[in-house]
Amino acid sequence: MIPVLIIVSFAVFSIIHLIPGDPAEIMAGSNATEAQVAALRHQYGLDQPILVQYIIWLKNVVTGNLGNSLINDFPINTLILQRVPATIELALAAAIIGTIIALPLGIIAALRPGSIVDFVTTLFSALSFAVPSFWLAILLILFFSLYLKWLPPSGRPVFSEQPVEHIKSLIMPAFTLGVAMAAKLTRYLRSSMLDVLNQDYTRTARAKGLGERLVVIRHVLRNSLIPVITVFGLQIGDLLSGAIIVESIFAWPGVGRLTIQAIGWRDYSILQASVMFIVVAFLIVNLLTDLAYGLIDPRIRYS
Repeated sequence: MIPVLIIVSFAVFSIIHLIPGDPAEIMAGSNATEAQVAALRHQYGLDQPILVQYIIWLKNVVTGNLGNSLINDFPINTLILQRVPATIELALAAAIIGTIIALPLGIIAALRPGSIVDFVTTLFSALSFAVPSFWLAILLILFFSLYLKWLPPSGRPVFSEQPVEHIKSLIMPAFTLGVAMAAKLTRYLRSSMLDVLNQDYTRTARAKGLGERLVVIRHVLRNSLIPVITVFGLQIGDLLSGAIIVESIFAWPGVGRLTIQAIGWRDYSILQASVMFIVVAFLIVNLLTDLAYGLIDPRIRYS
């Protein structure tokens, strides 16, 4: 993970500095002279080569110091920590929704191939793949917020003060992300279970007189979960990155929305920190996914 983090951090750092615009000009204002802009560039080290800026940034990160915002001089550590709970909450809620939808659909479609349920499941998966998350988010806002007036269109009320409104504000963004996740999980679970259902050990279990439910739970479903867990781990990473757009649409105060705001502000420090948070979270989820293989399949653990 450490070499990956170093390589990715340098790549992200270099790409971010290719974004058009100058933070010094934004900080100085439209009426600033060239000398004032140059002084700000020197003050924040923006006039140094990218490699030098990266090394300085990396030294600070190793010591736990992400620096201050270039725009308002606010500590980035505090800024990220304030936004992380909202992003984690949204990702977990979306993962729960996606799993609740995918498990029954994938299992039933695999056990009844060619049936109406299988056709509906395949259609749902195809449509969910095709529909962009931002378009689905807009449709949900139009229908549930503007037409039915059941759910708030945006925001995140404080749970301790408005628990009901907080949960209502979470439903649409979580569902938007969860549907895309459910489509992929459903497809992989159905395919994996169909493959396991045709294995010799499944037929042997049935021949030994085991009930169909026990065969499905103990032999088919468990052995089908390895590829599904892999996709699930990747989807968690996608939830964190996909939340960038969804958080902006629903004004959800997470790291994703902060990333979009940092791009508009040309604030390299915040943008680098928020993108690296997503990268670190993605790597941690992949590590946990690898460890989960051994819990699901004893053959991996014993080897």
